[in-house]
Amino acid sequence: MIQAKRALLSALGDALRHVAPEAPATFTPVFEAPKQAAHGDLAVTAAMQLAKPLKKNPRELATALVAALQAQAAVAQWVSAIEIAGPGFINLRLKPEAKQSIVTDVLSAGEKFGWQAPTGKKVLVEFVSANPTGPLHVGHGRQGALGDALCNLFETQGQSVTREFYYNDAGVQISTLAWSTHARIKGLKPGDEHWPESAYNGDYIADIAADFLARQTVKADDREFTASGDPEDIDGIRQFAVAYLRHEQDLDLKAFGVRFDNYYLESSLYTDGRVERTVQKLIDAGKTYEEGGALWLRSTDYGDDKDRVMRKTDGGYTYFVPDVAYHIAKWERGFEQVVNIQGSDHHGTIARVRAGLQAAGVGIPQGWPDYVLHKMVTVMRNGEEVKISKRAGSYVTLRDLIEWTSKDAVRFFLISRKADTEFTFDVDLALKQNDENPVFYVQYAHARIHSVRAQYAEKGGDLNAIGQADLSRLTADTELALMTKLAEFPGMLSLAAQTLAPHDVAFYLRDLASAFHSYYAAERFLVDEVELSRARVALLSATAQVLRNGLSILGVRAPEKM
Repeated sequence: MIQAKRALLSALGDALRHVAPEAPATFTPVFEAPKQAAHGDLAVTAAMQLAKPLKKNPRELATALVAALQAQAAVAQWVSAIEIAGPGFINLRLKPEAKQSIVTDVLSAGEKFGWQAPTGKKVLVEFVSANPTGPLHVGHGRQGALGDALCNLFETQGQSVTREFYYNDAGVQISTLAWSTHARIKGLKPGDEHWPESAYNGDYIADIAADFLARQTVKADDREFTASGDPEDIDGIRQFAVAYLRHEQDLDLKAFGVRFDNYYLESSLYTDGRVERTVQKLIDAGKTYEEGGALWLRSTDYGDDKDRVMRKTDGGYTYFVPDVAYHIAKWERGFEQVVNIQGSDHHGTIARVRAGLQAAGVGIPQGWPDYVLHKMVTVMRNGEEVKISKRAGSYVTLRDLIEWTSKDAVRFFLISRKADTEFTFDVDLALKQNDENPVFYVQYAHARIHSVRAQYAEKGGDLNAIGQADLSRLTADTELALMTKLAEFPGMLSLAAQTLAPHDVAFYLRDLASAFHSYYAAERFLVDEVELSRARVALLSATAQVLRNGLSILGVRAPEKM
């Protein structure tokens, strides 16, 4: 079907040049999916789009376009009928062989089906970026799932992807962590008279304190530190606590199947002089002014609702200044596209960071970087909202969710909704083994296919020969619907990557699983007709391959047994 669509798209372009040679040079004809499957397989809206600029009646333009299409060899080869609907819609119905060819396409490409050739484009995705002050919470989990899936999507489009974790290894929160651990070392605990009011209360602080006194060595992906055991060694306590929590975060991320290529420290922006150089760039560009003892950025020149303080009266910088310096560093490292995945509470930083980047005058295009902001996750268990983890002290951790359900369930669920919508994670639903549970529904489709393939082999069928199956035998309505859905996979990946929408992959997989389950309920696969059986097993094998490819993008297993 992919081959057919390419040939038909070329034919559409030729037909348009014949019918409307005066059409704008920027106009690119495309196929769309009909609003209702009964209307056909491909829809063309070019007549309605061009009618106004060409000052023509859309229905008349559609009629001329259909006549030109019918003269094209590709249309004769792949199309069974063309119809005009409404004010100028053109619907094409494909011949069965156009749909059947997708099976060969999938089986030939295998795990690379849907992938594009390398483009050389460098992309950086920054996600999770949790400060090392406590265990990863559910919000970090949503970032991890979204970020990793988005990176995988970019890779399917031939892009070179770097996964980056940025965190603050200094500042007020890290100081609070150090003094919280110090209080535990002194024998205090939450609720005691002298327990610091701003201290972190989770049990993990007690674990850090105990290991510090035991002079343990902790190693994280980006650091290693041995505790001195000295209760008054505040700097040592700070460094040990940071390394300890980075190690804990690494364990959580490993259990979640998320990896990073690079860790970037906020402190390095100061020690390397990047923050000072960035501020000087803005001053030299004339984009700052002093007022009330503070240094301000003229961010309203770039669409912000008000100018922003850069340097406070006490000499310290506001938090968006190192962000600007950090993003200039990303640009200088050669990343054409940068995506930041953050909580929706970061919405206010977008305008000021972009304003700072434009004002710095270093060649960064407008609208750079991209942002994916996610909303909160509510966790339900036994019909009640869960708000507190004993270990964390005040929130549900990512580790809690994984232990209560599974990595697969957590990853699929956290990607299965648009990032900018609030999501309720129902632990009880994630444990169900029925059609209500979306991850089970998709994984069960794959396992079912594996079972049929195993039975086919047991009965003497040669799985290595299914690539030579007579696909013309696949004419049942459920077969044609399933093949149509398979053919949507590459286009879905491309659009999901362009629109930063990994949830589209989850949506697609549920639709594909539904098409398979309908096929499974309607037809028998291991029939006496050898060629029909082989063709159906070939279609099932292609479906399993696309299920695996899609699940791998989400970081979810494709089990052979359930």
